[in-house]
Amino acid sequence: MKHIAILGSTGSIGKNTLSVVETHADEFKVVGLAANRDVDTLEQQIRRYRPALVALNEPAAAAQLSERIRDINCTQVLAGTEGLQAVATMPQASQVLDGMGGTAGLLPTLAAINAGKDIAFVNKEVMVMAGPLVKAAVKKNGVNLIPIDGEMSAIFQCLEGARDQQPDIHRLLITASGGPFREVPKEALYSVTPQQALRHPNWKMGQKITIDSATMMNKGLEVIEAKWLFDMELSKIDVVIHPESIVHSMVEWTDGSTLAQLGPTDMRIMIQYALTYPRRLSAPVPRLDLMEARTLHFEPVDFEKFPCLSLAYSAAEVGGTLPVVLSSADEVVVAAFLETRIRFMDIPAILARVMDAHAVIADPTLSDILEVDRWAKTTARSIIKNKKIMSQASY
Repeated sequence: MKHIAILGSTGSIGKNTLSVVETHADEFKVVGLAANRDVDTLEQQIRRYRPALVALNEPAAAAQLSERIRDINCTQVLAGTEGLQAVATMPQASQVLDGMGGTAGLLPTLAAINAGKDIAFVNKEVMVMAGPLVKAAVKKNGVNLIPIDGEMSAIFQCLEGARDQQPDIHRLLITASGGPFREVPKEALYSVTPQQALRHPNWKMGQKITIDSATMMNKGLEVIEAKWLFDMELSKIDVVIHPESIVHSMVEWTDGSTLAQLGPTDMRIMIQYALTYPRRLSAPVPRLDLMEARTLHFEPVDFEKFPCLSLAYSAAEVGGTLPVVLSSADEVVVAAFLETRIRFMDIPAILARVMDAHAVIADPTLSDILEVDRWAKTTARSIIKNKKIMSQASY
């Protein structure tokens, strides 16, 4: 019986993780849960799983939750960053699943690693912002760092048994569906709405990652993540459009062979593998029917149409704190787009402005990263607040 703590239990990844737990109740026990502010969902999860410790990032929400579960004596409620870190480091948990998006997952993830916990993670922003620090902590503490995100999990699986053969890898091929606007001309992207951008053709995900998929920022962040996660040169990481989302990513070797991981578009496969690694158990998902799929298509990325991907490659090439700026500012501009305060194509334009304004720190400490995170978000908010609607010429 593996005892697990889940960060981001009320989001899509957390809910899918609990679905896996339900399927294999003899394999897993939930001992800790943490979320941002969703009191209703977390209360339901507490009553179902009876964890020893829970936390909400927002103190007011945590106080409300404490009142609601006064009848449950076995669960302690904590608040804020300290509460999240307490869940991430609780002695009862042997593995921590980090499903918290954005900067919020950084400190709990590092705390869990330093506490000797194996990590299953979907929060690519952690690797984008602090890849060298995370990898150093993983090596120092001898823990497993297992990706859940479909593309990174696919590469992880393709590399099984070949961890020491990086020189034999010709390139990593990260697949992208192309999102809802793959066939939409660039000129039409200036007027798309949040509702249109949230209609991902293949995956059901949270709002932030769905918008990132529509702009292809998601792929850009994955490029930076793969660089650190797999110790790979940037020149060996490519993105390819694959509309069916059946091939989740590929590894091409120097001898011309290419290994691919294929499967249905269901995150529970990747979540379960991360929890059971290196074992594989039956999964509660439909089987992939290649006879039904019939044809798989691949096409190059249009970098002019999706400038966020170019920004990510630039940030990765410069390194230091520039990926921090990109990731942190993206949280702000995506939120502004969802609130209809900016247009869809304002997203890359504002990100470029924030990146241009940043003085890069080449070898940042954790303190530097947290300060740059604050600076990037403040700068992005200032641009959004003070700007007028940009003209198409701005792009």
